[in-house]
Amino acid sequence: MTMYLTINNISKSWDSTGGGVPTIKNFSLSIAKNEFVSIIGPSGCGKSTLLQIVAGIIEPTAGNVLLEGRKIKKTCPCRALVFQKPTLFPWKTVKENVGFGLMLKKIPKKEAETIIEAKIEQTGLSGYGDYYPHQLSEGMKQRTQIARVLAINPEIILMDEPFAALDEMLKSRLDNELMDIWEKEKKTVLFVTHSLEEALLLSDRIILMKSNPGEIHLEHKLDWLRPRNIFSPEIVETRKYLLNELSKLYL
Repeated sequence: MTMYLTINNISKSWDSTGGGVPTIKNFSLSIAKNEFVSIIGPSGCGKSTLLQIVAGIIEPTAGNVLLEGRKIKKTCPCRALVFQKPTLFPWKTVKENVGFGLMLKKIPKKEAETIIEAKIEQTGLSGYGDYYPHQLSEGMKQRTQIARVLAINPEIILMDEPFAALDEMLKSRLDNELMDIWEKEKKTVLFVTHSLEEALLLSDRIILMKSNPGEIHLEHKLDWLRPRNIFSPEIVETRKYLLNELSKLYL
């Protein structure tokens, strides 16, 4: 696999009355094309900040992010961020929300309609295209947000705890659907989660971050085929090992 997303020695500090407060310090990571990488760590270790830096929403205090050797300086449809809480326009239907990015890209109407229908079907929203967000369950809202991201066909999908607010059964279902989408779309995914089980089932690599400031504590590569069984011996043993490492970050 070719490493094409490179995070070079990123640091980020926020101004305060006592001076700059470092959130992330000396964070470096190379990600291959089509790789699924999960990041786990304590609240406040800079996971969400890191995603926003990669997305181009905020600038690092030091270091840079390269996509295929080119420095990321601003937002781009090639990198799309999925938030924990769906950020849908309440006055727009599912179809209109999914097609919003296509409208900004000035995609011809007929072509956009074809893409919208395909992504609605792919995310299990067929029959709900004319519904408004207030008529949808939380899971369907999140699917709509994912369909909107897929519609603009980004190279990299950044996901910030996208299923954290959902119940376990629904989260498990959406995890499975996300894996199906990833296998078909072959996108590069940087996935923030607090669920070790979720990361073990989805990821090619798991990154554990420590806090104060946020740095990489450990990288662990997963070579198992998908779909995976959380109760398989190799996953049970790896889970024990990573839980032990995670416990060190909460002392």
